[in-house]
Amino acid sequence: MNTLFDVNDVDFKPLADKMRPTNLDEFYGQIDIVGKNSPIKKMIETDQITSLIFWGPPGVGKTTLAKIIAKETKSAFYELSAVTSGIKEIKEIIETSKLNKMNNVKTILFVDEIHRFNKIQQDAFLPYVESGDIILMGATTENPSFSVNSALLSRCKVYVLKSLDDKDIIKILKNAIDKYYPFKKIDDDCLKRIVNISSGDARMALNTLENVMNLKSNKKKITMDDLNSILQSKTFLYDKNGEEHYNLISALHKSMRNSDPDAALYYLARMLESGEDPRYVARRLVRFASEDIGLANANALTQAINAYQAVTFIGMPECNVNLAQAVVYLSVSPKSNALEVGYMKARDDAIETSNLKVPLHLRNAVTKLDSDLGYGKGYKYAHDYEGSITNMECLPEPLKNKVYYEPTNNGNEKNVKEALKRIHDKKNEA
Repeated sequence: MNTLFDVNDVDFKPLADKMRPTNLDEFYGQIDIVGKNSPIKKMIETDQITSLIFWGPPGVGKTTLAKIIAKETKSAFYELSAVTSGIKEIKEIIETSKLNKMNNVKTILFVDEIHRFNKIQQDAFLPYVESGDIILMGATTENPSFSVNSALLSRCKVYVLKSLDDKDIIKILKNAIDKYYPFKKIDDDCLKRIVNISSGDARMALNTLENVMNLKSNKKKITMDDLNSILQSKTFLYDKNGEEHYNLISALHKSMRNSDPDAALYYLARMLESGEDPRYVARRLVRFASEDIGLANANALTQAINAYQAVTFIGMPECNVNLAQAVVYLSVSPKSNALEVGYMKARDDAIETSNLKVPLHLRNAVTKLDSDLGYGKGYKYAHDYEGSITNMECLPEPLKNKVYYEPTNNGNEKNVKEALKRIHDKKNEA
C-alpha cells in the first residue's frame, strides 16, 4: 500500500517510472478520454470524480492516469495489486478512508489487475463505493464485462485505453533520451525496432531502451548490432499496436482448419513465447472444436476443454505442451462446419420469426387454464414409441420441415448423417 505522496530516490527508479507523466498535458494517447472537453478532463475540472475501470493492454497508462486524477483533485491515493493483496489490505485502506472523509479529503483506491480479485474480494468494495468512503479505480487487461462482478461494474464507468501508436512511443523514447541520456545517440532504426517489439506498450519500450543504454554504457552511439545483442536472449514479442495479436490467432485458427499441425504449432509458439495469456488461446481452441470440427469428431471438444483445464491448473510455461497436444489433435481431426452453418441459419430464422408462438402441443399445461387452452394437447412422448421416434412436428407451422443441420461425410459425421436419415425414414413411416 502506498500513497501518491510517497518519496522515493528517483535514481533508483526504472526509466519507465521516472518518465511517468504527472499531468494530462504530458499524457500520451487516449485523446478521446483525456483530451480537451473529454469526460475525464471535465471530471477533474469540476472535481466530480466517480469510480472508474480502465480496460486496456499493458503499458498504456492505466496506473498513471489514476495517479494524475488523484493529484489533480488533491485526493489521497492508495494502490493495491490484486495479485498480492487481499481482504485485510482492503479493510486497512477503508479505515483510513473514513478518517480522510472526516477531513474532507477524497480517497482514491486504485486496484491493479482488478480482474484477479475473486467475487468475495470484489464485493468487499461495494458498500464503501456506495457510501462514498472510497472512489474505486480499477485497471484490467481483460474484458470487465466478464471479469468484474456486475454489481461492482454497474457502479463504475468503464474507459477503454488503446495501445499507443508508433509516433507516441517514438516521442516518449526521444524525451527519455534527451532527459536521461543527453550525451548518447541512437540510430533511428533502433528506435523503430524498439517500437516494433513494444506492441504499443510504452513501459516495455522504455525498459528496452534503458537496458541497451545501461549495458552499452561505454558507447556514445547505440547501433542496431548493440540492440540486437541485448534482444537476442529475449523472447520475441507481438508487433505493432496489438494488431499482430489478432493476426496470429487468425493464423492459428486457419492453420488448424487447413489440417496443418506444423503451421498451427508455429503460431501457437509465437503467441505463447510472446507472453499471450494461455487461457485466451485455450478458449479459442474450445470454440474451434465446435465451429470447425463438431460431430465429425465429438472428442475434439473434450480435448479442447481438457486443455483449458490443464492451463488453469498449471499455467505457463508447463501448460505449453498441453496446448500443443490440443492444437495437433484439432489439426488432424476431420473437419466440418455443419454446426456453425446450421446455427447461423437457425439464428437468421429466429430473428426474422421471433413473433411465432411455440406450438401448443409443445407447451406445458401448468394450470387448468393452460389445459383449457390446449397446452400439451397432441404431444407425443417419444419414449412411448418404437425406437423413441415420433412424426410430431416441433417447429412452428411456417417453418415446418426446415433443415438447419446438414452433416457432411467427414469423420464421424458420416455416421451422424446416416443416423439422421434413419430417423427421417422412421418419421415418414409413422
